[in-house]
Amino acid sequence: MTEHPPSRPWDEFLKERMQDPAFAEVSREMEPEFQAAREVMRLRLDQGLTQKELAERVGTQQASISRLERAAYKPNVAFLQRVAEALNARLEIRFVSKEETP
Repeated sequence: MTEHPPSRPWDEFLKERMQDPAFAEVSREMEPEFQAAREVMRLRLDQGLTQKELAERVGTQQASISRLERAAYKPNVAFLQRVAEALNARLEIRFVSKEETP
């Protein structure tokens, strides 16, 4: 059986990454992609899964999960749905008025 490295809480990881100005800038520019990446990574880490294990559940390669978590591309809805199902989650897509956005 493969030993998993101890994972750290998502909030701690994100707080550390947001200290990097380049990371923070990209996260603002790519908010929808970054939000999806952040949630996938949070759910995966909370479940103690590696990228490879999640990829196997989704039926894809580990590199696809890595790209998704890095917000390196815009995934299609079908792929996001498969990821959500593999993480026992629900995918929600919605429109919000700009006036409602802080």
